[in-house]
Amino acid sequence: MINDRRETLGEKLDRLVAAVSRLAPPPPPKPDFEVADCFVWEAETGVLAPVERVNRVEIDLIKGVDRVRDILVDNTKRFADGYPANNVLLWGARGMGKSSLVKAAHAAVNATHATRLRLIEIHREDIDTLPALLALLKGASHRFILFCDDLSFDHDDTSYKSLKAALEGGVEGRPENVIFYATSNRRHLLPRDMIENERSTAINPSEAVEEKVSLSDRFGLWLGFHKCSQDDYLAMVDGYVSHYHLAIDAESLRAQALEWATTRGSRSGRVAWQFVQDLAGRLGHKLE
Repeated sequence: MINDRRETLGEKLDRLVAAVSRLAPPPPPKPDFEVADCFVWEAETGVLAPVERVNRVEIDLIKGVDRVRDILVDNTKRFADGYPANNVLLWGARGMGKSSLVKAAHAAVNATHATRLRLIEIHREDIDTLPALLALLKGASHRFILFCDDLSFDHDDTSYKSLKAALEGGVEGRPENVIFYATSNRRHLLPRDMIENERSTAINPSEAVEEKVSLSDRFGLWLGFHKCSQDDYLAMVDGYVSHYHLAIDAESLRAQALEWATTRGSRSGRVAWQFVQDLAGRLGHKLE
């Protein structure tokens, strides 16, 4: 009788385990890196979603940042060719084309290289899942640029430690076929008042600050973007107008572009693009 009860209980446990297994989500499909050049990391499901149409501009349309453009493209070419290359932090003034330059450099290098790089975007809030993504990529035969736009960390955010370890500090280190590009408005990725607070409250202020700012040291290249001059701003506008063949005389274009920047209170690549979108709409011209 006792043996029968044990067998019945065992059967119930087997059925329970089978039921729970059916409720568990299936493992994510193995990524197919041949279907696209760009992907987005969906951390919740562990899936790399292909992007059919990437939102980017041609690299020749990005004006006023010639020096950093050339450095980034050269670094990307070396990585595509299998030579040593650095993680890159593009930091500085907003609207100056930091994220646009990353996507444009990726396309420009792919256009001239037989080895096509894959660009994978990881969202800021998913940085703590970076080790899982790297584990997925390190065995692949392709080469990858991991891209995080507008990367920064707030006071109580400790996920920057995951990024530090994933970039250079872990036991395995960064996989040879992966490089990390990030954009930020902050040079050290952390708020200045956060750094100052650590300096004023820590037992050893210098060590506390070093621990925070050492994150940016994981990026071998720091490319600075600064507020553009009036001439640079007008060159950006002229580049877009010429590229899209917008019919407007030079004097009127200059006056309207300067008025637009004045009403916005700033000059940048983003402001130039927004003006050109408005101008094209008023002229009844599609931007294609």
